[in-house]
Amino acid sequence: MNLATSERWKDNDGNNQEKTEWHRIITWRRQAEFAGEWLKKGQLVCIEGKLQTRSWEQDGQKKYMTEVVADNITMLGSKGDSGGKSPDSAPKTENSTEAPQDIEDDDDDLPF
Repeated sequence: MNLATSERWKDNDGNNQEKTEWHRIITWRRQAEFAGEWLKKGQLVCIEGKLQTRSWEQDGQKKYMTEVVADNITMLGSKGDSGGKSPDSAPKTENSTEAPQDIEDDDDDLPF
């Protein structure tokens, strides 16, 4: 599936700017079944996973594509944002769709 991420800001002249980037999401097994059944276009989601870069040759040029291999997909927003389906009624997948409760907010581990 494809995922769009958008960024909005005001430039130095006060004009509204927007930049949208598209990302290819790869998911397998129960996560793929979950996404196919419960996710709808325009819905807010959080996708956790790893980046994977593939390369190939096309017309003598080397091409690259970076994809996100999803480990966990979490539906975000209210009931209305999920196409009429409540995240609470969604089936649980291999990897939980809920955020872990035992994560501590420790800014000392952040690399920035």
